[in-house]
Amino acid sequence: MNINDIAKEVFEIEAREIANLSKNLTAEFEDAVKAILKCRGKLIISGMGKSGIIGKKIAATMASTGTPSFFLHPGEAYHGDLGMIERDDIVLLISNSGETDEVLKVVPFLKAQENIVISMSGNPDSTLAKNSSYHLNISVKEEACPLQLAPTSSTTATLVMGDALAVALMKLRDFQDRDFAQFHPGGSLGRRLLTKAEDVMQKENLPIVGDNESIKEIVQVVSSGKMGLAIVMSGDDILGIITDGDIRRAMESNQEEFFLLKARGLMSKNPKTVDAKSKLTEVQKMMTDYKVNSLLVCEDKRLLGIIQIYDLGI
Repeated sequence: MNINDIAKEVFEIEAREIANLSKNLTAEFEDAVKAILKCRGKLIISGMGKSGIIGKKIAATMASTGTPSFFLHPGEAYHGDLGMIERDDIVLLISNSGETDEVLKVVPFLKAQENIVISMSGNPDSTLAKNSSYHLNISVKEEACPLQLAPTSSTTATLVMGDALAVALMKLRDFQDRDFAQFHPGGSLGRRLLTKAEDVMQKENLPIVGDNESIKEIVQVVSSGKMGLAIVMSGDDILGIITDGDIRRAMESNQEEFFLLKARGLMSKNPKTVDAKSKLTEVQKMMTDYKVNSLLVCEDKRLLGIIQIYDLGI
């Protein structure tokens, strides 16, 4: 059998099972979401084996999208870590069969402490489902595994159900990109949303020329500045900007008089500027809107530096 055909068959089987997952939705999904929204504690997720691995991902997604959450191994919980679960917490237990011994062993404690228990299983009549406050059905008809043994479609269904919970909570909380960035300060999104232009701008040895500078001096400044441009200034006043593109175009259109040009005759007036306090997302939007790769960073019309597209980390 062709290897690519095997892959396509896996895609088709799992896609079909995910498409059927919506048929398993009941009012308990909505009730579970509302319970998590009202929760004053954390959402603790637990599961064994492959379900546990998926549970860790769901917990990570929840934690980064506004729902305080962490993963607790059921075996470790039963051997001393149940103390991590407080009365105000909601516990999400995952077991495809709904009969996983390690998972079921923590249920009596949760009932005694009166925690809300949300379960995910492929069997609505399982022991786990019957002992849950809300049950989310993740049953699939066919695993992608040809032996119907390795969890494949079922773990994908579990992951998608977890994503559905997380996205529903995000939308109901009106969770925005800036909120997301607060939990991802080290990522590219966090960087662009939280970092300001003044934090990444280039401010040392700026390529500055006077308005009467010769073309030879301008070329030297552009070359040594390694930014592809020169800023034309008179004292503290910004008069214009000259890019290496401006120099090439002037060379083509003014061949005979090229070496007689001065900065004032070559510069583009009113260069695009950005406030020093602008977030990188705003800088990126300006660059996109104006189709430029560089902006002058200013404060009260005073030049502070230059920010280029390469400084955005995108």
